[in-house]
Amino acid sequence: MTDDLGWSEREFGYRFSDAGLLERALTHRSAGGNHNERLEYLGDAALSLVVAEALYERLPQAPEGHLSRLRASLVRRSSLGEIAREAGFPERLRLGSGELKSGGFRRESILSDALEAVLGAIYLDGGIEALRPVVLRLYGARLDELPAHEDLKDPKTLLQERLQARGLPLPRYELEAVAGEDHRQEFRISCAIEGMNDVSTGTGSSRRAAEQAAAAGMLAQLDG
Repeated sequence: MTDDLGWSEREFGYRFSDAGLLERALTHRSAGGNHNERLEYLGDAALSLVVAEALYERLPQAPEGHLSRLRASLVRRSSLGEIAREAGFPERLRLGSGELKSGGFRRESILSDALEAVLGAIYLDGGIEALRPVVLRLYGARLDELPAHEDLKDPKTLLQERLQARGLPLPRYELEAVAGEDHRQEFRISCAIEGMNDVSTGTGSSRRAAEQAAAAGMLAQLDG
């Protein structure tokens, strides 16, 4: 545990008063005992608040929709997983034998949850004033290089706006097929625009993901 405390100080610039909080934050439920799910819940909310506050201060002219999309991009699972890997979480996690054998220490969901749990633990240990500099430290470069408004829009939104600007009908999405078992399905969706011959298809693990892929394909056709 002493080494974990030193790691926390190096990576986050924070030293815990209650070492047990850090130990719990790094313990996945597969390891049994006092695991990190409640801390993850708290950290998720606290992180969102600090990031929202940082964006509000840095972008005084940005509309609410842009701020919301920026926050979502910064706190989504993939972003948290990257930060967790950069901070050395895979070597610190306490996992059950099953998760260890299946490579759980590399799994994005486990890494992102553990990062949120540690942030929740810092919040409990030191309050929001202790958490704020930790989050700003972790997100330093990401906050300095925020994407443009247009880059944050998903393919369905971009396609709809492109069609409306050209006075064209909105796209129609249709479910073409569903394959795989209930817990691992793959959806295939087609995207068509009335009056146009072009049709694009997309696949994904959810209907929404497949629609986004189909919309991206249609955008590529419009730009081609």
